[in-house]
Amino acid sequence: MIRGRLILSFLLLGPALTFVPAQTPPAVPRLAPALAQLDRAYADLAAERHIPGLVYGVLLDGHLVHTRALGLANVAEKIPAAADTRFRIASMTKSFTALAIYKLRDAGQLALTDPVAKYLPEFRAVTPLTTDAAPITIHHLLTMTAGFPEDNPWGDRQLAVTPAALTDFIRSGLSLSNAPGIGYEYSNLGFALLGQIVTRVAGEPYQTYITREFLQPLGMKATVWEYSEVPPAKLALGYRWENNAWRLEPMLHDGTYAAMGGILTTLDDFARYVSFHLSAYPARDDPDTGPLRRATLREMHQPAVVASVTDAKSLAGEPRPFVTAYAHGLRWSMDSTGLVNIGHSGGLPGFGSNYRFYPTLDLAIISFANLTYAPMSAANNKVAPFLIEQAALPARPIPTNEILLTRQRALVDLLTTWDAQLGAAVLGENFFLDRDRADWITFSRDVLARSGHIVTTGQLRPENQLRGTFTLTCEKGLIDVFFTLTPEATPKVQQLRLTYRPLTP
Repeated sequence: MIRGRLILSFLLLGPALTFVPAQTPPAVPRLAPALAQLDRAYADLAAERHIPGLVYGVLLDGHLVHTRALGLANVAEKIPAAADTRFRIASMTKSFTALAIYKLRDAGQLALTDPVAKYLPEFRAVTPLTTDAAPITIHHLLTMTAGFPEDNPWGDRQLAVTPAALTDFIRSGLSLSNAPGIGYEYSNLGFALLGQIVTRVAGEPYQTYITREFLQPLGMKATVWEYSEVPPAKLALGYRWENNAWRLEPMLHDGTYAAMGGILTTLDDFARYVSFHLSAYPARDDPDTGPLRRATLREMHQPAVVASVTDAKSLAGEPRPFVTAYAHGLRWSMDSTGLVNIGHSGGLPGFGSNYRFYPTLDLAIISFANLTYAPMSAANNKVAPFLIEQAALPARPIPTNEILLTRQRALVDLLTTWDAQLGAAVLGENFFLDRDRADWITFSRDVLARSGHIVTTGQLRPENQLRGTFTLTCEKGLIDVFFTLTPEATPKVQQLRLTYRPLTP
């Protein structure tokens, strides 16, 4: 079974399988107006916020369909930013750390419920906030619920700290703001500790493990940890805007805090990474050939703790609030229509970045900038509706279970006959208890009287493997049909809803 609309190329490099976005993107004419607005929005942001260099891209159906680069990667040398410029993506690194933890979990080398002190004995020096506090676990660190205080921008200056210095720091004791598991509070320290756990469990440096297990299999050849390894012409330097001028921020060397924000990458490379995450959808029977199981990726994507609720509006001005939660090295968000996006921001002195991907749309938006804490999350949030609402991107198809198709055909027959034998075969035991059979017959005949004879049965639109909708086109109107099936071994219809719509002139 082929995954939705995602198109992947596979290149065999030694024993590893590489995911890459297809190299020849299709023409997407309906995106053109939205992309024009998107380009204007990023250009306006760069001018308004004095961003030296900015690159961004749109990934759709496995293709990097649109990329642009604005401004300069190096102001003094006037080197332009480009899709192959290495930007430091800061906290967007955190999902790689989560991948490593989950890969070790899948291999049976650790458990998410394990206390941190099991792998970092120096952590025993940390005094619990209260006598009734539970031990801090790996899961607490992954979900920002360990009880550490929010540590931006302090944590952003720790990138080059050595493993020995971090161990000494922990042994000296740590301050906590909450007992573990109470609620969300963003912690860079927590992800530095996860990096140390990866190092101890894997028996090799965190960076080595991530590079071999994920960067190389995904074909991310331009992605590195140490900025001095990047050719100067390909490196984005970081700046802050101060006193009407760009001031160069010092670049931090690679260190033990890399697990919270150390990666330098390109737009092309990072598109490969996001394509890998999107390849986890939908759940299916295909061979599972990625560097992490699809089921594990989907587990990582699930919300763990609510972080905020935000008022927002659609392009048409309609209320569209959204809730944001932290998942596992990722941010999860769902708006009032049920549309979910997953991703993360990154911010360090000299850099700001954001990516978000929409599993149901097979869509992603990625942007990197070389200005301190450039507001790329707000920028991506602003341009997303151009693609989603204005271009009216459809949801990617869900594979259809044969039982849904069987029950669809039976329901069409049942609506016109209400044959007792057919009803007994396809309707759940609750069906006529919840609404009398005679009433169903009366109601359905009234609907058919208004709509006229059924002309065609529309394509089934599954919501999942046991629930779906379809439309009956009739002589005088349309009938929208919703049905859901029981959890029995042979599923039957437990709920049915008919909605009549007159034909529009």
